Amino acid sequence: MARDPDRSVHALPRVVVRRGRGREPGRPPPTQRNCPRDPGRAPRRVRGQGIGRVRGPSPFPGDPPITPLLVREHNLSDAEYDRITDLLGRTPTFAELGVFSALWSEHCSYKHSRPILKTFPTSGPQVVQGPGENAGVLRLPEGWAVAFKIESHNHPSAVEPYQGAATGAGGILRDVFTMGARPVALLNSLRFGSLDDARHRYLCAGVVKGVGDYGNCVGVPTLGGEVDFGPSYGGNPLVNAMCVGLLREQDLITAAAHGVGNVLLVVGSRTGRDGIHGASFASEELTRESEQRRPQVQVGDPFTEKLLLEASLELIASGHIVAIQDMGAAGLTSSSAEMAAKGGVGVEIDLARVPTREPGMTPYEILLSESQERMLVVAKADRVAQVEAIAAKWELSATPIGRVTDDGMYRATWGEHVVVEIPGRRLIDDCPVYQPEAQEDPAIAELRRATPHPASRIPPPAEALLTLLDHPPIASQRWVYEQYDSTVQASTVLGPGGDAGVVRVRDAAFGLAVTVDGNSRYVRLDPYEGGKAAVAEAARNVACSGARPLGITDCLNFGSPERPAVFHQFKESCRGIADACRALDTPVTGGNVSFYNESPTGAVDPTPVVGMVGLLSRVERAVPSHARARGDAIFVLGETRAELGASQLWEAVYGFAGGTPPRVDLVRERRLVDYLVAGAERGLFHSAHDCSQGGLGVALAEVAMGGPYEQTGFGLDVDLTAYGVGLTAEALLFSESHGRAVVTCAPERATAVAALAQELGVPAQAIGTVDERGGALRMRLRDTAVEHPVDRLRQVHFTALPRRMGD
Repeated sequence: MARDPDRSVHALPRVVVRRGRGREPGRPPPTQRNCPRDPGRAPRRVRGQGIGRVRGPSPFPGDPPITPLLVREHNLSDAEYDRITDLLGRTPTFAELGVFSALWSEHCSYKHSRPILKTFPTSGPQVVQGPGENAGVLRLPEGWAVAFKIESHNHPSAVEPYQGAATGAGGILRDVFTMGARPVALLNSLRFGSLDDARHRYLCAGVVKGVGDYGNCVGVPTLGGEVDFGPSYGGNPLVNAMCVGLLREQDLITAAAHGVGNVLLVVGSRTGRDGIHGASFASEELTRESEQRRPQVQVGDPFTEKLLLEASLELIASGHIVAIQDMGAAGLTSSSAEMAAKGGVGVEIDLARVPTREPGMTPYEILLSESQERMLVVAKADRVAQVEAIAAKWELSATPIGRVTDDGMYRATWGEHVVVEIPGRRLIDDCPVYQPEAQEDPAIAELRRATPHPASRIPPPAEALLTLLDHPPIASQRWVYEQYDSTVQASTVLGPGGDAGVVRVRDAAFGLAVTVDGNSRYVRLDPYEGGKAAVAEAARNVACSGARPLGITDCLNFGSPERPAVFHQFKESCRGIADACRALDTPVTGGNVSFYNESPTGAVDPTPVVGMVGLLSRVERAVPSHARARGDAIFVLGETRAELGASQLWEAVYGFAGGTPPRVDLVRERRLVDYLVAGAERGLFHSAHDCSQGGLGVALAEVAMGGPYEQTGFGLDVDLTAYGVGLTAEALLFSESHGRAVVTCAPERATAVAALAQELGVPAQAIGTVDERGGALRMRLRDTAVEHPVDRLRQVHFTALPRRMGD
């Protein structure tokens, strides 16, 4: 049927369906149940008020018949398909099958993870909006609020790294500005296989360029992130993108559609065939045939995204719209169905009205396309012209395609032809929820108890330190973030290369600290401790910048939940995250679960990633991570224990990825966070840096080397002869015990630093002083010493990644 672009929104047809007495809305009469209509038969008409309509949906010309093979191709099990036919009381149309396939996919429905996610703490006085919306929102002083979220784009990036990563950045930006927040920071967490492999280098280069190009073009600074490498990511890289935005709390808007008769409009780009079945693709394992899914990877346009950002914020501020939703996974299907479900209303959409950029697109394709840079808004019925005018101001189209109804039905038509008609609430709520078996892999339990085989030669600590600084998971990530613009918007206080990024808030005294953290090595060997560790390290990083941790968003990357060993890792790591969040008063505001990260080479290591925001009460008191002045005193905070299990030392030097990971003491973590925040607020510190991968030795080297864009660092004169009594040199320097940090302060403040530590119950020991610029890192231990010129450390650390990438 031909489109008529000139038809007014007020001429949108209303579908009138007679309902039998006592029969639930949308369920056909008994004579119609399980009786597929002959596609050649003329549709039956309904007599009564309004334009004549087909009674319920019928196949669209050219639709394939619904067969068991077609059902399987839509990633629906036999039991799920039976549930669909029971729900409808008939065979679904092809378009309906696509709708169920998308909304009941793991990516959209969380059908394996929902019961576990309910165990997270999600409330607190700082929470304005918790899980369930496009992004979480936390309260800030002076009427401000922060919206933030992290999501994955793993599968698309595995088959088309540049566009997969770019559209991941675009999607997370839209999640934030649909809340009414202006994005002020991007971060990312990336995982790749060994850079010794040419394909892994190709994936790494493509992903980094995709993320950087998109954020740079939109004009949002990238303030930090993390990059890790390991054999499990060779066949399935991980690309997690986080966005942080600021808004006035009173300007918050949600995606809940309401107001019967209000109008649905598509704003932004036209709809194409890219990304069809993207949600289903993200819910299956990668195979050797996955390269053929390249056409299903979305294509991004950051310049249109910038226009859409400005148009969306103006629409929200205007009061002309009552709800807004990004067309992300599953495109128009998910955005419209979720808006209706959140608002407890029905929606009716005429797919013939959706602007397309390719000829001959079918209802099925329009519903499931994941073309980028599109929004669905619900406008007040008398404000459609104003919405269209604001969109036109930003050189975008705003096209009315439907309306809010009061019958609770999710209905899609092509002109007068109904192609989808499903009870809306049941479409969302009736998705099956699974509780898979969880059982630890005995091989992992055995590996946790193991230690490295005795080496024929144990390298001296000085040599081991250089090896670690050159090891890709520890090496400087400057090669990555120098491709990002970190200062656009002129609000950056601390950029990439430190513990946390810090941005100032316009016309306010306070600032925000942001970070992302995760350690799959710990989670693989002990999921519970690894989950705790991810939250604890994020909190330390934020606190080292001087900010009080406020809340988290998480991206949970795992293999197939249908494998008991994988689901055990998922369940236990979530338990660890939940316990740590409760202890540190950092509620979970939302996030993303990414299952089925598997390839023919196996599953990825379990990789929960935590994104955290913190409040810096006085932005001018932000604390950098590197030494700042000669003569400053150096303190180590916390206790170092003999915890070399799962350490970078064992992996990089001994080639062993096993052992018992370090334990997280949440009481001590909370004390350390309180201490770091209090010390920063009193202006005690010149720098603060947490001890994590590589232990105290690497942390001191990083303090000495200085920032990535400085010409040189500072020498450190460190005496560890009285610290860590009873530990070997290896354990003292390279144990990865949690709850530790290194701070420097002016000599006259050393007494106050020590006194505050005693007051708050934090172990603190003075271990040396900052030396001259361009000096040497000297560390004296009881039975050995380490000494390297700082410029030598910088040369090893900052060239490790570009050397491997061939730059």
